Amino acid sequence: MPELPEVETTLRGLSPHLTGQTVADVIVRNAQLRWPIPQNLGELLRGQTVRNLQRRAKYLLIGFDHGTLILHLGMSGSLRMLTTTIAAEKHEHFDLILTNGNLMRLRDPRRFGAVLWHSGKVSEHPLLAKLGPEPLHDEFDTEHLFRATRNRSAAIKLLIMDSQVVVGVGNIYANEALFRAGIKPQLAAGKLSRARCEKLVAEIRATLNEAITLGGSSLRDYVDSDGKQGYFQQHYWVYGRANEGCRKCGSSVKQIKQGQRSSFYCPACQR
Repeated sequence: MPELPEVETTLRGLSPHLTGQTVADVIVRNAQLRWPIPQNLGELLRGQTVRNLQRRAKYLLIGFDHGTLILHLGMSGSLRMLTTTIAAEKHEHFDLILTNGNLMRLRDPRRFGAVLWHSGKVSEHPLLAKLGPEPLHDEFDTEHLFRATRNRSAAIKLLIMDSQVVVGVGNIYANEALFRAGIKPQLAAGKLSRARCEKLVAEIRATLNEAITLGGSSLRDYVDSDGKQGYFQQHYWVYGRANEGCRKCGSSVKQIKQGQRSSFYCPACQR
């Protein structure tokens, strides 16, 4: 599933091609994604100019003068910039066509993504209104995480994957950041000291920034806006490495289930 680094990489790839461009048309081949694509989206967007692109958590926000196009890549989606001469293939459900002859195309084999419209203040959309701070912004700091962990018996991995605590820390990057911070994923969040919270905040940021630099992780379907795969998966410390030797100490990497997701950790390096 595309996580924050993959969405941020997609944003950075799309932005120079979309910002300032005018929409010529919208093509919807299959409106039945996680939520139906609005039937009047073409009427809303034809002749309108893209003013900006932003990311909030794992949502891409394409801003217009009269509202915002909200995109989510779901479990297997990707967005690519192409020319109008390239025919759509199977699973390519949505095109945003520009007047310059280019288009942005959504490919989503599992159809769990989203293409939505919001005409008001986008931060007040129901999908965004209750989200926590961005992990790469200043409001996500030691004190925020320390307060969020107090008197919490939930495992720390599940806590940092809670989008009301901090957004965008998906399963892959939670595993990797916890390893780098030396914290086992099943540790009760309330047991973290302020110093360990400080370390974890730093490692979440470092892990996400490194992943963005490497174009994210390509495990199944993810490619960036140019069709290129990410390379962060080549740098995993623990994710997907059950029963292999820890790259730091040589101990066997363990795998457990937490919240129906797999967690990976080194019992020697993480406590």
